[in-house]
Amino acid sequence: MERPEVKFYDRVDDALLKYAVIIAKYQGKWVFCRHRERDTLEIPGGHREPGETILETARRELVEETGASEFTLTPVCVYSFRDYGMLYCADIAAMEGGLHHEIREIYLMDGLPDHWTYPLIQPKLMEEARRRGII
Repeated sequence: MERPEVKFYDRVDDALLKYAVIIAKYQGKWVFCRHRERDTLEIPGGHREPGETILETARRELVEETGASEFTLTPVCVYSFRDYGMLYCADIAAMEGGLHHEIREIYLMDGLPDHWTYPLIQPKLMEEARRRGII
């Protein structure tokens, strides 16, 4: 069985974008989330809700999953694995909100985690943002 691979694009039709993923930094450290049902770490992000722009999805997911209250978002690129998603980077200035019910805790790290929730996708998103000079 062939494994899907992560591919990158400058743009696709907005209607195809189903996810927003946000590589975030706070006080010079990477921000990762741990879901209540998992022991692994992941980059904040999630599904687009009906009626949302993909930017609104990115903002909502960043707030829900990290408690970010002040931040800037920079679009990086579109990616695909099975579906299309939009990759953003965030510089978080303040984290004052509560976490969404599905997130157990956040981690602020100098480096990248050893145990990713999505090891076939998220390390490649970090690599692409680095390759494009965004992070």
